[in-house]
Amino acid sequence: MLAMLSLLLGAGGAGWTQSAPPSLGLREQGTQAAPPPSSPAPSAPPAAAENPGLINEMGKLFDKLPSLLPPIKSPSETMNDLSRLAKPSTMVSGRVACPVSSNGAPDCKQAADQLCQGKGYREGKTLNADSAEKCSAKVLIPGRQRKPDDCRTDTFVTSALCQN
Repeated sequence: MLAMLSLLLGAGGAGWTQSAPPSLGLREQGTQAAPPPSSPAPSAPPAAAENPGLINEMGKLFDKLPSLLPPIKSPSETMNDLSRLAKPSTMVSGRVACPVSSNGAPDCKQAADQLCQGKGYREGKTLNADSAEKCSAKVLIPGRQRKPDDCRTDTFVTSALCQN
């Protein structure tokens, strides 16, 4: 290897005529670097622009990184942001009967509004509802035939999403 290097760096040969070969700072044991040529060639190419390499380019990227990313928030700032987003809506629990509309179906929107208004909010949207059968005392009379209008099903809003 040393012989090959000296041939490349020799006086009349091609190769590096003005500068030493690039070095990574490593040397083989027992060998020494060849001395630089004694006389420069008259027609040397201009010096190449700086080639900083991958490590320097990565360093430049990391220097620019804070300006490219949004700032990192603390846990308390993050919780404040989440609570600010959740403020317009609040879930409440209770039990309000849904009135029967003109078509015979329960109107649970009105019941959700009533539930929310009872908690200080303006309007609500039903999240959960429950129903129960309510019968008159007549069904308890022994031997009496049950009639279609003896019982009815009542629907209740048990939780609603309230908004101001």
